Amino acid sequence: MKKFDKERVLLAVAGPVIALAVAFVLSAIVLVASGKNPVEPFALMFEQAGYADVQVLILNQASMYYIAALAVAIGFRMNLFNIGVDGQYQLGAMMAAIVGAHASLPAFLQVPLLLLTAVCTGAFWAGIAGVLKVTRGVSEVVATIMLNAIATSLIVYMWKPDVFGVKIGNNSTTGEMHESGWIPGIDLGAAGEIYGLVILAVLLGIGYWVTLNRTRFGFDLRASGASSSAAAASGVDPRRMVLTAMLLSGAIAGLAGLPILLGDSHTYNLNFPTGIGFLGIGIALLGRNSPVGIVFAALLWAWLDKASPELDFHGYDKEIAVIMQGLIVLSVVVSYEAVREWGLRRQQRRVGAELAAGHVLGANNTTKEVAGR
Repeated sequence: MKKFDKERVLLAVAGPVIALAVAFVLSAIVLVASGKNPVEPFALMFEQAGYADVQVLILNQASMYYIAALAVAIGFRMNLFNIGVDGQYQLGAMMAAIVGAHASLPAFLQVPLLLLTAVCTGAFWAGIAGVLKVTRGVSEVVATIMLNAIATSLIVYMWKPDVFGVKIGNNSTTGEMHESGWIPGIDLGAAGEIYGLVILAVLLGIGYWVTLNRTRFGFDLRASGASSSAAAASGVDPRRMVLTAMLLSGAIAGLAGLPILLGDSHTYNLNFPTGIGFLGIGIALLGRNSPVGIVFAALLWAWLDKASPELDFHGYDKEIAVIMQGLIVLSVVVSYEAVREWGLRRQQRRVGAELAAGHVLGANNTTKEVAGR
């Protein structure tokens, strides 16, 4: 491996490693400050990762985190901050649940219909922010935050019994979906069942990498994110790219809730997981918007979620996992900036050394020419 490639790999790995190390140290300090053992909680959570049933829970949860993080990463690649992934994902899941409860088609038609419903719903909701940005210059951050609030209110409205809601005790639901829309998982016996749509997360990751690195659209997307003026000079319409990126980000966000919807709950109710879109931001940051990096970040987040309940049985608060997730996000921002500055300094020193070597070589050549005359 060339020296330059080694340095690039080192810079890519250094940020996440530093962030995780800092987060673990700060979490240990919090435990010490509260009079608790700073090591035992992490040992207990690592122990949980060895159980097959917990591994299944981690993998299932990570699949949803991964899809949400991919949606965020697409926006980041375009230098857009789609903070509305949570609203897009919830609306996409709810609309898919409503269609699944009211439409009854053969499985080979029902499942694609539900996937398409979620994709179109997420794309539409994100597209509103995209249109506002390209036509009125409204910040996508402000627009998507407000759209999250509107999405929550819209969901509450659709839960009304005279709209699409079905009351089961004190729980508001959209009614159970027809079985033709259920996607069977991988049965592991006593360990549980892996969601069938875990494969969807894998396919989306592959598609994300191919699109960004092997297509003209991916090149235009990265170029527009790096410099919209330079991209425009090369014939790329930056406004069109902004709108396209938002639509694509929202479309993927709409799929984030489908692994659990089609593989387990089969309805959208008050117990449906929320906040996945916001967690996707931290996961995308930790994974450096790389499809492989996001895999490890999603697994880490899912491990913190699913292993932390064990802490309650040993006198520790499971919220230490939430504290650590927050510390990871803060550490990521700081460490990535530090690594970036370090990389720039190394690059500047390398360029300076090459210029100096070239100057010396030029001077020697001039001396030889004069001596030859």
